[in-house]
Parts: sequence; C-alpha cells; structure tokens
Amino acid sequence: MPDIWSAVPSERYLAWLLSAIRIGVAAIVGYVLTLLAGRVLRGVRKYAVSAMVRSGDVPHDEMEKRATTIVTVIRRPLLFLIWVVVVITILDEMKLPIAPLLAGAGLGLGAIGVAIGLGAQSIIKDVLGGFFLLVENQIRVNDVALINGTGGLVEQINLRTTVLRGENGALHIFPNGSIQTLSNLTHGFAFYVFEVLIDFSEDPDRILDIMRSVCAELREDSSFAPFMLANLDVIGVDRIGGDGVMVKARIRTSPAKQWLVGREMNRRLRARFEAENVRLSSSRPVFRIEEDGRPGPGHDELRAVVREALEEMKRERIG
Repeated sequence: MPDIWSAVPSERYLAWLLSAIRIGVAAIVGYVLTLLAGRVLRGVRKYAVSAMVRSGDVPHDEMEKRATTIVTVIRRPLLFLIWVVVVITILDEMKLPIAPLLAGAGLGLGAIGVAIGLGAQSIIKDVLGGFFLLVENQIRVNDVALINGTGGLVEQINLRTTVLRGENGALHIFPNGSIQTLSNLTHGFAFYVFEVLIDFSEDPDRILDIMRSVCAELREDSSFAPFMLANLDVIGVDRIGGDGVMVKARIRTSPAKQWLVGREMNRRLRARFEAENVRLSSSRPVFRIEEDGRPGPGHDELRAVVREALEEMKRERIG
C-alpha cells in the first residue's frame, strides 16, 4: 500500500512556497503602486491646470509647464519611497538579517551625515534655490532660458540641480545655489526685435511703413497668425552713427514662437527691401562719382587710395 503522506509537501517546502508567493506579491504591489502613482499624479496635474486656467487669465500652455515641473519633482521621491518599502519587504521574506543591514545603513548614514554637515551650507543653498525656483514659478520644464549666460531648453528641474539642453545638444547642469543670473525667454509672451541699419539717404518713416506692411501681411498668413499677439510695435530711430541710421521695431508673439515669426519676417523684409530699392548701410566705405563728372562723396579718399596703389606699383617695379 502506497504511503499517501509522502505526496504531501513538507513544512519547509510550504514555507518556501509561501515566501516566494509573498515576494512576488510585494513586487507586483510595488509595480501597481508605481503605475497608480503615475496615473494619480497625471490626474492631479490635469485638474490643477484646469483649475488654474479657470481662475485666471494665464494661458493653458503656461499652466501645463508649471504643473509638469511640480509633478516631476514630487514623482521621484514618491517612487523611491515605494520601492524602498518593497525591497525591505522582500529582504525580510528572504530571511536576510535586515537589522545588521539597517544598522550598517545607520552607520553609513551617520558618516554621510557628517559629510553633509561639513558641506551642508552648499547643499542647503542648492535645495533652497530649487525650492524658490518652483514656488516663484521662475522657470518650468520645456522653457527656453539663459542661466549664467548659457542658453538652452529646460529638461529637468530638481531640488538641487537644473538641467539645460543646449542648441548643439550639450547637457548643462547647474546647481541651483550657483544660479546667479536667470533669463526666461518663454514666460508668458516674447518679443522678436528687428534692427535695420539703413543708409543716411533713406527716409526712416518709409522703412517703418514697409515693415508695418510686411507685418500686416504676415498676420494674414494662417501659418503664423496664431503666434502673433499684436501688430508691429515701432520703437523708431534708435541711434545715428558713422555706419548709418538704426531703425528698431519688435513683434509680440506666443512663448517660444518669436524665432519662427522673426525669421519669416526677416525673409519677407529682405524681398520687400530689394523690390523697393531700399539702401541698407554698409560698414565698408562706398565711393561714388556723379554722372555729370562732379566728384561725389568720398572722391578725395578714392583719389588718395589710387595714388597710394600707383606708388606701391612703382616701388615694386623699381625694386
């Protein structure tokens, strides 16, 4: 007669099986909590953006940037806490001595605390700098900013560091406590400034009328009209110098769209200036002789240059 009790798993085997099940459940719970935390944070971000837009006149894109920045800062420590609990649970189920590990971690944390105490001033300065960056809404993720003279797209804002992606792809990392100068180029709205250096013989009012006309045409183009918030803002004759007359104007655009609008405006201005025979200034001297034979502006300078060239040719021939 067969021994039916031999088919029953031993207590050790059952304990191992239950432990493996609990480890799997802990890992699954950690994974589910990670997904749930991400979904909850996305829902909170969406609700916060809608509430802030309804309560004020701030554009949706601006609120989206701010909410994304804050959620990103909260998400990382939350996920870290979830998985620390999961790992401790798994180690406990594996019957590993957690107490010595925690004691060692305590000693390690004590040593780290001493090191932090020695450099606490710098760390606290960075953390406080990051805190005020977030609270004061100075920059957000996906803004274009200049930090300490270095420009780029804001990829990350952490409590200790801010990360920019430069135009050439370089990644610039700034400790928040070391940020001395900060310029946000895409906050609320932006301006593209036009500086046209014209010849003294040109009428500045004529140039400004041409610029207004080109801007009006651009606002009628459906590809650019949504990004242009106002008509051309004429600043006027900005300066007069030896190289010509500087005429300045600007266009108000949506955030981060100033370069798109400005480049198209420059392209159209160039074509219009050529069609209207607009004389732009040149840094090189220009010499002209009038058709009736009378010497024009720069005639004496031209004669001096020609004389010097002839003298040099004569010396080379004699030599």
